[in-house]
Amino acid sequence: MIPSPERLDAALAAAAAAPDPRATLAALLGARHQAARARAFRRLEAGAGGVEVARALSAAADDMIGQLWRFTTGVLFPAPNPTEAERLAVLAVGGYGRGVLAPFSDLDLLFLRPWKTTARTESVVEFMLYVLWDLGLKVGSAVRSVDESLSLARQDMTIRTALLEARPLVGDAALAATLLARFRREVARSDPRPFIAAKLAERDQRHQKAGAVRYKVEPNVKDGKGGLRDLNTLFWIGRGLAPERDHEFETASADSGADSGDRVPEGLLTPRERRTFAFAFDFLWRVRAHLHLAAGRAAETLSFDLQPEVARRMGWRGRGDEPAVERFMRRYFLVARDVGALTRAISAKLEARQQKTALGLSRLLPRRARPLGVEGFTAEAGRLSVTGPEVFEDDPVRLLELFVTADAEDLDLHPDAYAAVIRTLPKVTPALRRDPRAAAAFLHVLAHGQNPYRVLTLMNETGLLGRFLPEWGRIVGQTQFNMYHAYTVDEHTLQAIRVIADIAAGRLTDDHPLASEIVHRIADREALFLAMLLHDVGKGGERGQLEDGAIAARRACERLGVDARRIEQVVWLVRHHLALSDHAQKRDVSDPATVRAFAELVGDPERLRLLLVLTVADIRAVGPGVWNSWKGRLMRDLYAQVEALFRGESVTRADPLAEHPGLLEVAQASGAAVEVRAPDARTRGPADADESAHVTEVAVAARDRPGLFADLAEALAAAGADVAGARVATTDDGWALDVFLIQDGAGAPWGQAEARRLPGLKAALEAAARGRRPSRVPEPPPLSRRRAAFEVRPVVMIDTETSPRATVIEVSGADRPGLLADLARTLTEHEVSVRSAHIAGFGERAVDSFYVTDAEGRKLTSEATLDRLQTALEAVLEDGPALPAGPPLIRARASARDVSELKRRGRRRPAVSSVAEAG
Repeated sequence: MIPSPERLDAALAAAAAAPDPRATLAALLGARHQAARARAFRRLEAGAGGVEVARALSAAADDMIGQLWRFTTGVLFPAPNPTEAERLAVLAVGGYGRGVLAPFSDLDLLFLRPWKTTARTESVVEFMLYVLWDLGLKVGSAVRSVDESLSLARQDMTIRTALLEARPLVGDAALAATLLARFRREVARSDPRPFIAAKLAERDQRHQKAGAVRYKVEPNVKDGKGGLRDLNTLFWIGRGLAPERDHEFETASADSGADSGDRVPEGLLTPRERRTFAFAFDFLWRVRAHLHLAAGRAAETLSFDLQPEVARRMGWRGRGDEPAVERFMRRYFLVARDVGALTRAISAKLEARQQKTALGLSRLLPRRARPLGVEGFTAEAGRLSVTGPEVFEDDPVRLLELFVTADAEDLDLHPDAYAAVIRTLPKVTPALRRDPRAAAAFLHVLAHGQNPYRVLTLMNETGLLGRFLPEWGRIVGQTQFNMYHAYTVDEHTLQAIRVIADIAAGRLTDDHPLASEIVHRIADREALFLAMLLHDVGKGGERGQLEDGAIAARRACERLGVDARRIEQVVWLVRHHLALSDHAQKRDVSDPATVRAFAELVGDPERLRLLLVLTVADIRAVGPGVWNSWKGRLMRDLYAQVEALFRGESVTRADPLAEHPGLLEVAQASGAAVEVRAPDARTRGPADADESAHVTEVAVAARDRPGLFADLAEALAAAGADVAGARVATTDDGWALDVFLIQDGAGAPWGQAEARRLPGLKAALEAAARGRRPSRVPEPPPLSRRRAAFEVRPVVMIDTETSPRATVIEVSGADRPGLLADLARTLTEHEVSVRSAHIAGFGERAVDSFYVTDAEGRKLTSEATLDRLQTALEAVLEDGPALPAGPPLIRARASARDVSELKRRGRRRPAVSSVAEAG
């Protein structure tokens, strides 16, 4: 309840008479301010708009500062007739100047004086700031004269931006008006181009810091690409162009007189774009307000632990197999796409007005329209434009031809062409989708273009790609709630297409020598690119990603008029695009049975080549650092053996000790031997020269015995090492080689930060190899809130058919420190011997495969034994670390839609879930 003015005046008077006026005043203003904020939060929870709530929070701050000013200047330091030097005004600047605040935003204040400061001015400013700090508020403040403010604004674009948003709060209104009038006159007379260029450069730097891709799955709502700052930048540019035209910056808040920043001057956006701007601005402000409240602080990144709670607060509900958090994030990315389109439109229009120097090579091009020899299309200011919106009306195939021309001429789209494409989207009918000319144009861009990633991204952002290819439309903006995938499904796919194009152009020879060689031996380039484009369109389908993807791929190819033989190739690739990754990482590629089974699945060398290039691109496009040399080596080994089979050569079991010559001799002489290879010391060929040599490799040779693998895994856990990958091999004469790839808790190669720990680890592993277990294994730390947000369903699947010599057990569950040691110890306790182990991690999920036998070296076949073992392993997966302390955490099911190829006890199971490697 807001006290009446009379009661408030009485309370302020009582505060002045209190023993500690500052503390009494802070308590009074704090209660009043919190009550106003609580009313704003209730409006937010009731579904009020984001800008409405942001204005309410700003108004609450205005009221608090107004009362603080009254008390400070009227009671503590009165000056009924201030001298000229004692004049003082307080202005809101920055976001607060726009009259919008998030729940935990800073208050940016300018204390304005006419010239040099006075003792009274210092006392007023000091007292006000101390009270604001007492209230726990973050305040950014400056005390300047009018001339100082103008001088700094000429030198510093950040200060100039702040003054563009300034509005008077309290104090000498004439003094504030003098500053704003003089500042706006200076801005109006100055060349706007340096300011515009500075703002766009600042935007680019901000994007680089927050993540240069708009569709990262943990976006920064404030500073990320497609976030609020991008819209603010458009507002700043508008203000810089028209600083005195306040009628174009009307606000819905008559009380504050501020412009919230959701308007830009006439001429820069069409009416439709203005509506899009207003919706995006309000949506992002609503997200930001909920994000702050969910985090209890000024959080700007929609991190995994906060996404489910923000989705719940905003009223999202799950639908079918798509959880609420994924539906919410999809909407977020669609809005971010719209923000990108708005940024493009204004930036290009400013270039067309020659108010901003065009970036890139286009700056060297003439500003007048240049004919391209294609009717209806011209090059204007370094961008592809159209002679008029009627270009597409009579022949919508021209929509596709526009992008063929953009690729051929290496041109970006002019905003006029961009807008014309969007306006013409209703012309994309079933007839156009089946038009042979349209299909030919689309396939040319996809499979034969100079830069398919750039052109397909343009098509995606205009909406044409999803409209022309409905199968694509259903994955636009789609997210997967897990820590493995760094991008939305559509952005991941476009990134994968870029990787293939880079491989074909020879730009990734060092990272992927095999793929770079065989890509030129692929006979059907269109099948490769079509399969890549369509490989994930089945995600979220009722029949599972692979089956629904194959059905959708067939439908899309038939509509495009692709010939029957190519259709079968594309459908096979989509259905089996996870097969190479699954077999290489979850199976023993040194086992001839694995090689023969995979060769039988693939069928011929052409499919093998297609599948390798497809898999490399798919994994690399999942996110930074996902591809590494270990994965590359496993896949190259499997490829080489299958290729040899196709040539008619025989495949024999590889010597497991060949990669570590001499290690067995040392072990035979001393009982155990350990070799540690840090990344900088490891002998690496060109294939390992990629950025992701991010592990330390540890090899242990010892006499095989029950529990050896468990003891080694336990020693690694005791040292705090995270196992990123492992292979176990056993020779026929009873010696074992265990190879582990390990990292520290920060994801860096273990020992890189503290090399002095490597000798200690080596000694611990030698002791473990001889049967001396570590005296103490530390308890795993509580999960971080970010990781704890995922509910990971544990799965144990058992296959008795894949290997003729062993039973294959695949376990999939929440990853945690010491998990491998616990699983290995459980296998040992059930008198199971590990003959081969294949360890992989996919974000929050671990997927570990073990080739096991009984103590006599025989395959496990007893149903009762397997049931007991499965129950025990599931218990290990369920027994994770404690949830983090703090506020209740809203958890959501981790997305795991990829289908495992594993059979269970010889019988095909329904599509349940371990996460497969590829995206």
